[in-house]
This record gives sequence, C-alpha cells and structure tokens, in this order.
Amino acid sequence: MTDRHGPVSASARSAVTAGPTAAVRPRNRKQLIVEAAGRVFSERGYHAASMEKIAAGVGITAAALYRHFPNKYALFAECADLMADRLVDALGEVPSGAPLAEVLTAVTRVTVAHRASGGVYRWEARYLNREDRRHLRAKFGHVVGRVDEAVQREYPLPDERLRAAAALGAIGSIAMHHTSIAQRRAEELLSASALRVAATDPAAARNTRAVELPAQPVPRTRRAEILAAAIPLFARDGFASVTNGQIAEAVGLAPSALYRHYQGKIDILAAACLQAAGLLAQGVEQSLHQVPGPRDAIIALAATYVAYSFEYTALNSVAEAELAGLPADMRRSLVLAQREHIAVWEQQLRLARPELDPRQARVLVHAGFGVAVEAGRGLRWQDSHGHRTAVTALVVGALGL
Repeated sequence: MTDRHGPVSASARSAVTAGPTAAVRPRNRKQLIVEAAGRVFSERGYHAASMEKIAAGVGITAAALYRHFPNKYALFAECADLMADRLVDALGEVPSGAPLAEVLTAVTRVTVAHRASGGVYRWEARYLNREDRRHLRAKFGHVVGRVDEAVQREYPLPDERLRAAAALGAIGSIAMHHTSIAQRRAEELLSASALRVAATDPAAARNTRAVELPAQPVPRTRRAEILAAAIPLFARDGFASVTNGQIAEAVGLAPSALYRHYQGKIDILAAACLQAAGLLAQGVEQSLHQVPGPRDAIIALAATYVAYSFEYTALNSVAEAELAGLPADMRRSLVLAQREHIAVWEQQLRLARPELDPRQARVLVHAGFGVAVEAGRGLRWQDSHGHRTAVTALVVGALGL
C-alpha cells in the first residue's frame, strides 16, 4: 500500500485501519445501552422489547450487548434503578427546608429531560424480582418522602402522603404519552400542576355527587367466563406470564378447550381492552348528559374517570399496561378510542381555560390521569365514596380549575 508520499508500513496500515473504529467506540457505551433500553422498554413494555432492538438503538450487535449485560432482565433492572437514582440525586441537590416549588421543579426537570425512558417504572412492579422491587420502592419512597416533607411544611393536612404521591403522578405523566411540547414549557406546566395538587384539600369535595357507571357485563357464556377469569390474572402477573393452562383452570376447562372460544391468548387480551374502552366511553357519555358548562363537564369527567379506575381497577390496569403488546391491527381501534376520550377532555378544558393551546391542554389532561393513578395506588385502590371524591378533587386541582 502506498500514499502520495511513498510506501506505507505494515504498522501504519494497521493504525489507519484500526484508527476510525477505536475513535468512534464511546467510553460510556454501557450508559448509552441503558439509555436506549429505557426508551425501548418504555415504548414496548418488558416482554415485547428485544435485545436486538435495544442493540440497534446503540448501533451495536446483540452479541456486543451481552458483553455488558448477561440478559434482558439485568438490563431492565438497571434501567429501573437509573430512573429512581436520577430522582434521588436531583432531590439530594435541593437544600433541606427548600420551598415546595423548588422541590417539585427539581423532580420535573429530571422527569421531562428523560421522558422517553421514564415509562420503565410502569412495568417494574410486575417484572422485577422481589429483592429488586424492594430496593426500587425504597428509593421511590425516599422521593415521595422528600416531596411530602415540603408539602406538609407549606400545606399541612393529615393525608398520609396522598398529595405528594398525586403531585408526582402529575409530573410522571409526561412519560406516558407522546404529545409534542417544548421541554421548558412542559416543565412549567407540570410543576404548576403538581403545585396545585399539593395545595388541594382532598376533603374539600366530600359532597360530590356519586357517579353511576355502567355495570360490567355478567359472564353468561363460556367465552365471557374465560374473559372474566383472565382479567385478574393478567392484572396480577402480567399478560406474558399467564398461561392458557392457568386461564383454563380458573374456569374449569382443559387448556385445549380455550381455542373453541378464542383463537389465542392475545385475543383474550384484546377483548379485555375493548371491554375497558367500552365501559369508559359509556361512563363518559352518561356523565356529560345535561352538564351546564365546561367547568362542570371537567368535574364530571374527572369524577367518572376516578370512579372507573376504582371500580374496574384490574380491567383498567390490564388495558393501560398491556395495550402496547397488542399487534398493530388489534391496537388500532383501541388507540382511536383513547384519542377520542382525550379529545373530549381537551375540548372541555380549553373551553374552561381559553388561555391553553391544544398541546398544553393535552399535557394537563394526562397529568390528571397520572394523579388519579398515583393517588389510587396510594389508597391501595380501597373503594369508597370518600376516596373517590378525594382523588377527584386532586385531579381537578391538577387541571387548574
């Protein structure tokens, strides 16, 4: 080999060949892998994510990925840990006794900056082993505790961290949707929403009218019995972990008999998601009947969503957590139903708050959903009129009404 100045030695040839490869190989490759994995897990869920897809996000082969992580579970646990550690570290930089707004801003900044991978925590309860789950919950417990200290200092109420968890739910909601909005604007909207949640007295709405939801269909056929038996199994263990044998055993059938009623387990999941969407749509239709104005409409929507979340906790959990795992053709109609539901909220919220543009309204609607989920979890989904009205008040607070 020669160049225009003459012959090139073997050692020089080696340097020329190896140089570009060495230059582009980043020292922080493990961190890049975790970042890419967080995005894939958030988008697809634990079981639908593949090591090949994660490796492609970093520009390496799956074989190279295994040099850093022995299996997908180890990578998933690392992602979940990283999310919690970022929040703990951010709050560690906030002085003790700092104003609540400063505490919430620190959490919001980290959450929005890592929005694409923040959805990992949605899956952790199901797929982490007991020890990893315990460690992770301790970290999140520390975060809730720091927020609660600031909440109680500025707005003291005996609500056992309910407002702190709900405020964090408003902030964390940004990881659960794809609404395009500038990072700074998202931070401002979510910090303000969380601050309103923290300032809301959950006991102030005790006289809220009870919501009457459509009844979940009584299983009168074998097909309906199979669906009713599968939903709590999916909610408890996750769709991928439940076997046809478990579902069949729950209804007293042989596993092969399931195929007379459903082509496969995925069809049972699709039926569950369709049932969830149908019940919520019926509830919304009932709640908005003869509502006098947009503010009342938003309160009615919030009360309906909260009632639905408490009454159909297992069904809602399955529909929210497992939707991403459905094939595209099965998912399409469900995604459209979700968009229609959010559009109703968005329209009424913009009528009640004309200063909001569509994207801002959509972000706040999702913040309300996040409040309902985290406040419900904080109350262990123990259903009562008092719990429903308390959570409804927090959701309305998040929306700024």
